[in-house]
This record gives sequence, structure tokens and C-alpha cells, in this order.
Amino acid sequence: MTQLNTFRTKAGAAVAAIGAASLLAACGSSGHAAHSTSASGAAVSGTPASDHRSIQLAIAGGHAGRHLTGAGGRALYLWEGDRRNHSNCTGACAGTWPPLLSRVKPTAGRGVKSHEIGMITRRGGARQVTFNGHPLYYYVGDSGRGTTAGQGSDQFGAKWWLVSPSGAAITSSHGSSSNASSGSSGASGSGW
Repeated sequence: MTQLNTFRTKAGAAVAAIGAASLLAACGSSGHAAHSTSASGAAVSGTPASDHRSIQLAIAGGHAGRHLTGAGGRALYLWEGDRRNHSNCTGACAGTWPPLLSRVKPTAGRGVKSHEIGMITRRGGARQVTFNGHPLYYYVGDSGRGTTAGQGSDQFGAKWWLVSPSGAAITSSHGSSSNASSGSSGASGSGW
């Protein structure tokens, strides 16, 4: 009987340790998970997670020019299918182009105009970050910092562009992936 009790105690301790480790891994002690949740709540692999801490928007250089970045230096995009301060990217669109979600307004890094940073409420209540009125998105096809594979894409019926430091669309497709269409060079407004 003593051996059985010892086994039960050790087995219970092992199960508790595994449960605690799983809980810690799920919560992420640093707040920087390797995935994000889309507008539908589904996990999106390879994109930075939004959390309760402030994200810093920054500027990075690349083949298409200087553009806005979010968590982990990941490129941020605007979509011509949106309206000013309103996202039309939901469902499968938000799965491929995860919105930049945050519970608090991001801070402005060097070269970013803080007065251009805003927040909107998406259907379902999630808070999405905007810049110059453009709802902001990551692209799941970007492998990390410095990649801009979504530049010039026309997925979901409208163009996706990097965002310039002024908040305009960068309509140059230089350095974009093969799924992107060519656009004119330079930065322009979004048409609203």
C-alpha cells in the first residue's frame, strides 16, 4: 500500500508540473508569443502577438523605401479595401492579413508621428491600431524583420501597400514577392 501511495504522489506531482508548464507556455511569461490571434480569434502562426503592453511603431528601410513596422520589426500594411478608420478585412482576409491588435495605443518610435497613431474597434470588440486613419495589418507571408512579401499584393480584391512615415501608401512593388502585382513607384494617398 505504501508503494502505491508513493506512486500516486509522484504521478500527481508529475501531472501538476506538466499542467503548470503548459499554462506558463500558453500565457507566455514575456508577453511576446510567436503567434497572434486574428480578428476571428484563430491563431495566426508567424506573426507578432498583441498584448496589454504598448507596441512601438517604428520606421525601417527596405527595397520599397522607408516604411512603418510593428512588433519585432515586422512590416505593416494598409489595404485599399478599407475606409478611413474602418476595417473591411475580416474572416479569411484577417487570417492572411492579421490586424495589428492592441489593448493600448502604441508608442511612436523615432521618425513616427505620434499624432497619426489611432485605435478603432473591430467587429467583435478587438482594438486595431491605425496610422493616418489606415487600419494596420501584418502579412503571414512575411518571414520576419526586413521581409515585405505582401507589398503590392491584390489579395481579397484590393491592393496591399507598405505605409510610409507620412502615413501614405508606398505604391512601389520593388523587392516584393511573385504574388504581388506591379504598381507605380513612390508614395501616394490611399484614395480616401
